[in-house]
Amino acid sequence: MSNITITRTTKSRLSETDYDNLGFGQQFSDHMFQMEYRDGQWRDPAIVPFGDVSISPAALALHYGQSVFEGLKAYRGVDDKVRLFRPDMNYQRLMTSCERLCMPRMDESTFVDALIALTQLEVDWIPRKRGQSFYLRPLMVATEPSLQVRPAEQFMFFIMASPVREFFDENIPAVSLKVEQEFTRAAPGGMGYAKTAGNYAAAINPGQKSIAAGYDQVLWLDGRDHRYVEEVGQMNIFFRFTDRIVTPELRGTILPGITRDSTIALLKERGMPCEERLIDIQEIVDGVKSGELLEAFGTGTAAVIAPVGKLNFNGEDLLVNAGAAGDLSQSLYDELLGIQQGEVEDTHGWTVPVPIETAVAAPA
Repeated sequence: MSNITITRTTKSRLSETDYDNLGFGQQFSDHMFQMEYRDGQWRDPAIVPFGDVSISPAALALHYGQSVFEGLKAYRGVDDKVRLFRPDMNYQRLMTSCERLCMPRMDESTFVDALIALTQLEVDWIPRKRGQSFYLRPLMVATEPSLQVRPAEQFMFFIMASPVREFFDENIPAVSLKVEQEFTRAAPGGMGYAKTAGNYAAAINPGQKSIAAGYDQVLWLDGRDHRYVEEVGQMNIFFRFTDRIVTPELRGTILPGITRDSTIALLKERGMPCEERLIDIQEIVDGVKSGELLEAFGTGTAAVIAPVGKLNFNGEDLLVNAGAAGDLSQSLYDELLGIQQGEVEDTHGWTVPVPIETAVAAPA
């Protein structure tokens, strides 16, 4: 990717950004990466000022949903070094999504080099406060204008970036989930494992209903029986019992989370193997009522580790760990964030350093 052309903005928005009141994905850095696919190959990689793009109203992505994306973060460490977290897994998942939606592949080096180049240029945007980070959003969409129901032959690939706060309010001890018993996020043979726009569109209506009812997110059950736990609205889910830790197995209906994979690895290192299997929602309900369920937590790029303090099932609120964060979820959060920010030695090779040649002066 040595042929990336760079067009710098004439006016930075950095000084206008309030780092004490960051949202999540609401403020965007000055530049974005873009690249076009046509005539069977990717071409014209460039970093340009962040802004609107022109697209035909007949673009196939707008009509038939050929759109996939990823989400990962760059962190500024306690040593002032900048690191990406497991971009190789984001690449692998993006290519899996592309295969499912008949979209073109790219080389892993192209993907990672683009992430590094954009992060290098926008290094001053990376927050310093612990828990804040620089969120990177790769996106691929079909741009070919056609109303035929078929795979497109022209695509655009973008990477945009945003300085972000912690995903959930740091003053909330644990999140609450409404167990969804009516709607379905994904079904066997569908696209549940792909990170595609349609999966998230399907989740918006139930998610808004759960928020209106006073809960933070939905806990999805399987699409066939509405019996087995699958995932949270935007996270994978783990349950810690007195004698076991369990998480739903990957059956093609849930997203194979990168934080999920990292969490399982850390648990195994602690001598706490995690069972990946079908989990009947009744097992969770019974565990809460008997006291055998000690804690529950979600995992995801945005939230890292999010303790779950309450579940609503069949109209009944069930408190997990008295509605507070458990010691395991807190220690996993500290360890993962510590690895990401250079506080804890990365013995797994998960972090990728971003070379920064000059001193930086990001907002405190």
